[in-house]
Amino acid sequence: MVAPGDYLLRGPLVLLGQVELHLPRGVTLRFSGEPADFLPPVFQRWEGTEVYSHSPLVTARGASDIAITGEGVLDGQGSRAFTAWQPIQSPDQTRLRDLGRDGAPLADRVFGAGTFLRPSFFQPIDCERVLLEGVTFRDSPFWVIHPTYCRQVIIRGVTVDSLNHNNDGCDPDSCTDVLIERCTFRTGDDSIAIKSGRDQDAWRVGRPCERVLVRDCDLDSRINGLCIGSEMSGGVRDVFMEDCRIAEATSALYLKSNSDRGGAIERVAMRRIAVGRASTALVRFEPNYHSHRGGEAHPAFLNISVSDVRCGLADTYAFYVEGNPSRPISDVLLRNIVVDRAGDPLWLRNAQQIRFENVSIGGTLLPEQPPHTADSAQPRELRM
Repeated sequence: MVAPGDYLLRGPLVLLGQVELHLPRGVTLRFSGEPADFLPPVFQRWEGTEVYSHSPLVTARGASDIAITGEGVLDGQGSRAFTAWQPIQSPDQTRLRDLGRDGAPLADRVFGAGTFLRPSFFQPIDCERVLLEGVTFRDSPFWVIHPTYCRQVIIRGVTVDSLNHNNDGCDPDSCTDVLIERCTFRTGDDSIAIKSGRDQDAWRVGRPCERVLVRDCDLDSRINGLCIGSEMSGGVRDVFMEDCRIAEATSALYLKSNSDRGGAIERVAMRRIAVGRASTALVRFEPNYHSHRGGEAHPAFLNISVSDVRCGLADTYAFYVEGNPSRPISDVLLRNIVVDRAGDPLWLRNAQQIRFENVSIGGTLLPEQPPHTADSAQPRELRM
């Protein structure tokens, strides 16, 4: 247990197996925010591609029974220097994606001093029985909670309050048996995004994200709410989300990918979700997500249900469902959904076996099998 106080850490915090770090109320671990303090480069997955780069602020590798608990605060001070990297990261980002696509050995994927890939805040890698409970994360350089290749992960009662660019709240990445419950996310990007790696590098690794339960969480995001993707090339399956509240998001319930990714999102159920406002869509299924680099590996979205949802306002669309002609979105059930107001009720293309049961928009029921949107129609402008 750490005694109350404000502690400055000039480097990463590395967790060891069979250790619980308890941070009681009154404790703040304040990371330096100086990039040089997070070198030498360490192994990690960055936006779905394996790399050696600046260390996550808190990390572990191959450990069992690790925990951070209490009511204390972890302050990444990411806005001191790391957030200035976002506008200049593109050359390194592109080079890493090229290395992953080409199957370059890890020894050739070293991004050290003079490179600009912002580190995640908390990224345990290949760990078993990981617990985060009660603590607060603030001011992250990049993705906040990012367990990777982990098994039996519990994230309970955690608060994420971090509004920098790409501040996803929680991104389980190629993990198995994950519970996220009673958490609060106030984030600069997606609140929760379930992932399994990007493109050819994830096909090589071949590890899905599976058996994930999200329940009783509060989400308030500058971007999206409950998401899967877009880095999902290893596959995502058996995901259950329930009893969550989304104050405001661009898209509230969002499955996203593109034709570089391959893989499948399957067996997903979302139920009992309350949404205040979704500026782009309440429900959005989109295998044509941006950053497509010319591949023809069309992802599969299949066996998905969304039920018992209430939304106050969907500014652009209530439902946006756009599959690929060669691989339609398949076997979707939307049931018991009420949207008080929407700009347009529905955009629907390249989907099969999609059913709307007791779905109303502005007091009007949608037909159980509404007609697809005409090929000549153009969608309204969509935010990511």
